[in-house]
Amino acid sequence: MAIFNHSDNAPTPNNNNTTIITEGSFIKGEMKLDCNLYIDGEFEGTILSKKLVTIGKSGKVRGEIHTNHLIVQGLVEGSIDADRLEIMAAGSIVGSILSAELVIEAKGHFEGESKIKSKDSKNKAVNTSFNEKKKEA
Repeated sequence: MAIFNHSDNAPTPNNNNTTIITEGSFIKGEMKLDCNLYIDGEFEGTILSKKLVTIGKSGKVRGEIHTNHLIVQGLVEGSIDADRLEIMAAGSIVGSILSAELVIEAKGHFEGESKIKSKDSKNKAVNTSFNEKKKEA
C-alpha cells in the first residue's frame, strides 16, 4: 500500500509524509526516500532515506538500510548505516551496524558487528558478537 497525494499542489521537500508497506506485501528493489518509511511487510534490497525508517513488529527487511534514524521492532538481516538506531523489545538485527547512537531495549536482539560513527571518519569496532536478550523471570 502506498499513500498518494491527490491535490493539485506540488509536494514540498520538507513534508512529514510517511510511506507504508503493509503486512502481506513484498517489495524487492531500491527505495530512495525524502519522507518517513514504515514497513510491516517484507522488503528485500536497499533503502536510502533522509528521515525516520521504522520496521514494525511484522516487518522483515533483508539488505541495506542507510538512514538518519532507524527503529526496529521486527527483523532486519543485512547492513545498517544510521545516525541513531533503536532496537525495541521485539526487534532483531542480524548483520553489521554503523551508527553514532545505538539503543537496545531489554529483550531486543542483535547479532553481528557494530562500529561507532565518528566525526573524523575513523570507525571504532565496538563488538564483533553481541546478543542481548533477557530471559523472562
